[in-house]
Amino acid sequence: MGLVVQKYGGSSVADAEGIKRVAKRIVEAKKNGHQVVVVVSAMGDTTDELIELAEQVSPMPAGREFDMLLTAGERISMALLAMAIKSLGHQAQSFTGSQAGVITDSVHNKARIIDVTPGRIRTSIDEGNIAIVAGFQGVSQEGKNITTLGRGGSDTTAVALAAALDAEVCEIYTDVDGVFTADPRVVKKAKKIEWISFEDMLELAASGSKVLLHRCVEYARRYNIPIHVRSSFSGLQGTWVSNEPRSQSEGQQVEHAIISGVAHDVSEAKVTVVGVPDKPGEAAAIFRTIADAEINIDMVVQNVSAASTGLTDISFTLPKAEGRKAIDALERSKPTIGFESLRYDDQIAKISLVGAGMKTNPGVTAGFFEALSDAGVNIELISTSEIRISVVTRADDVNNAVRAVHSAFGLDSDSDEAVVYGGTGR
Repeated sequence: MGLVVQKYGGSSVADAEGIKRVAKRIVEAKKNGHQVVVVVSAMGDTTDELIELAEQVSPMPAGREFDMLLTAGERISMALLAMAIKSLGHQAQSFTGSQAGVITDSVHNKARIIDVTPGRIRTSIDEGNIAIVAGFQGVSQEGKNITTLGRGGSDTTAVALAAALDAEVCEIYTDVDGVFTADPRVVKKAKKIEWISFEDMLELAASGSKVLLHRCVEYARRYNIPIHVRSSFSGLQGTWVSNEPRSQSEGQQVEHAIISGVAHDVSEAKVTVVGVPDKPGEAAAIFRTIADAEINIDMVVQNVSAASTGLTDISFTLPKAEGRKAIDALERSKPTIGFESLRYDDQIAKISLVGAGMKTNPGVTAGFFEALSDAGVNIELISTSEIRISVVTRADDVNNAVRAVHSAFGLDSDSDEAVVYGGTGR
């Protein structure tokens, strides 16, 4: 038996009973002969509560101190879980991100991992201990300050440790039984996927699927670390994410399936730059302004310019949390760029159809748009890749749109409804 990295989300360790249930599962893996390293998130809604507390104290908390505050949640989880494991008769040691050797850049609140040097973790597990690591955090290479990794940081911590320790698998425990063909909170008849490729999972994650986030999957693909997504509330097999199926039956199921799933995202907003001169360099100036503000954008559409004015409109989507910063940055650059005005809309949703082979199967695009039309859903933006079609619609239409597309492509399950044990899908 080899080394296994297990990650437990906030819903899995939300209270004392949850922590004791997780401890039993970890001890079971240890009894089965595995070396076990565990990564934990903060308990339940602890991180959100800490963020609200910080905002009550300061409208714009300093990045360094904000990170110092937020990392407290994971430290509480790791210590309590280590205590629970010891009460079951097994030795456990807890480590902060910095003690575990998670080295990051110096960007507070959304740091990126530069290196992982897990010497203390290796020593601990070689001595027979179960190592418990606080997820979501690290230490900056320059300055040695505590940093946080941003959304999905605990998943990324787990995969990074699995790569550094040459683990057999990284198990991501959550409150659903795996990756589904749609969000089971929206589509009750969503099917669990037995196996999905890194590429398809990357598209689903980038399109709004909440079970795994994009950074985590990208890291796993880079270092070829198989991920097993499963529930901490049941003993069922989950979804394997890897380069190749782990069994012939999984490969046969996926080989005939064109569509992997339907994802949606309501966390984005749309910015339209109105009256942009239609000449070389204008779009570059707009997106350089956004890039200099350290904002990531998603979909981009430019209208055909009006012949009478020589002006065009450029629309793009970005995270809602970055909306105010983007508008402020563009307003400052308005005299240089020369556009007429800005429009901001945060009542949008993105719906994406993802699947290998879509490009070589006629009718997929037509079927997608027909399903949306039949559901009375209007489309505002369109973006495509070889394995994905995404559209932007009104936020109020998103649930009906997801259900319509899911049914239109025959993804509805004939068996029992999917279960979300903790209520969040994470």
